[in-house]
Amino acid sequence: MIPTWRLRAAFARRLSGMYGAEVPAYTTLLEVTGEVNDEVARRDPDAGRLGGIERVAAERHGAVRVGTPRELRQAAQVFAALGMRPVGFYDLRDAATSAVPVVSTAFRPVEPEELDRNPFRVFTSMLTTADRRFFDAGLQDRLETFLDRRTLFPPELLTLAERAEREHGLAPEPAERFLTLAVAAFELSPEPVDRAWYRELARISAVAADIGGVTSTHVNHLTPRVLDIDVLYRRMADRGITMIDEIQGPPRWDGPDVLLRQTSFRALDEPRTFREPDGSVTTGALRVRFGEVEARGIALSRTGRARYDALVTETDRLLAAAADRRSAREGDGGVTTRQDVARPLWEAGFPRSEQRLAAEGLGYFTYAPAAARPRDGQHPPADLAGLLEHGWLTARPIVYEDFLPRSAAGIFTSNLTGQGTRDSARTGTPYDEHRLAEAVGRPVHDPFQIYAAQQDASLRRALEALGADDALRKLSPS
Repeated sequence: MIPTWRLRAAFARRLSGMYGAEVPAYTTLLEVTGEVNDEVARRDPDAGRLGGIERVAAERHGAVRVGTPRELRQAAQVFAALGMRPVGFYDLRDAATSAVPVVSTAFRPVEPEELDRNPFRVFTSMLTTADRRFFDAGLQDRLETFLDRRTLFPPELLTLAERAEREHGLAPEPAERFLTLAVAAFELSPEPVDRAWYRELARISAVAADIGGVTSTHVNHLTPRVLDIDVLYRRMADRGITMIDEIQGPPRWDGPDVLLRQTSFRALDEPRTFREPDGSVTTGALRVRFGEVEARGIALSRTGRARYDALVTETDRLLAAAADRRSAREGDGGVTTRQDVARPLWEAGFPRSEQRLAAEGLGYFTYAPAAARPRDGQHPPADLAGLLEHGWLTARPIVYEDFLPRSAAGIFTSNLTGQGTRDSARTGTPYDEHRLAEAVGRPVHDPFQIYAAQQDASLRRALEALGADDALRKLSPS
């Protein structure tokens, strides 16, 4: 029997190999990522604080796009066979100024031991065909008819996926068949694209065209994890790879790394065949796939995330004010970058150490009794800050395993061929995690609850080991 986590690891490896063969620049990205990770691991003895180098080297996340709840449920079944559950709700429709008419979730392992074995994630987006800001009633009907006619996942694959989920793995022969079919389901199809139909959707949204303008799905991007994303960004440019304009997410600073920083190389022109209105088949190119890379930091609590969101909003305000001043001076003066604006805000508004991040309840950590704690009959303090400050507890950060809607939308937008169209005077179709769960056909897990449960369990064990009864009674971890 090949257990679930080995199926997941094998699928991630095979998907990475397939994508590298289809998008050669992704192979360059893997090479540079490996070089940077090795260098950081050699010079920094604490490089594995947010995941050991073996885990980081194997780590990937993919991104796929589907068109309907039926397709989303089928994708969920394939990922369930790999021990990956839907976590988080992301509405990208309002996270960018360009037209990105999708809502998303991330399929990933949720148990710490499964994440340690292989933390593969797939950010999965579904087209919102009923959203009148993008699609009128006539186009919605034609689009949904087109989507209902196609089959993304063959019945044999879904049957094997159901068995793998039920039995927590597969025997070698069906496992091999499952992996072959699963990887093939996400390959780029050679079938000709209906040029007129694709163009009609692309005028509204390049993302909509990529989802609903073809008869299959494919990996949109694949993402390794790097330990120094700023070095990688410069080194990829030195290799002649065109990167997007900036690194998405928090700025680089000298305090704790939190949440997620991402960047990518720009989508490349890829040769495709097209079916013309007269029935002839011609050749051309589309730009839809790219290679992304990420640097992961500490998971933030709801309070910490609110602080982060407020800093992002203030950064936006200051950037807009700087742009207005430049415009008033008719372009005189240098360009102010997001990093330039965000860094001082971050330094003023966020704790400069992991200990303060933990003590203020802004980040998630696992706790353990200190190896050499004070004795002499002292009683442990009843507050987390005191327990950390006086050496009773040690705190180890919990890695952020999820995504940022704005960063995801920023990556999508940076790789689009056009802004698309949106009728902002209309009301968007309401979506939340409950409606998404109905579409998936499975509960969508709250990432904050996952992190909090891991933190609280470790803290309770640590306090019980210390005999810190007062702390157990008084502490109410976030």
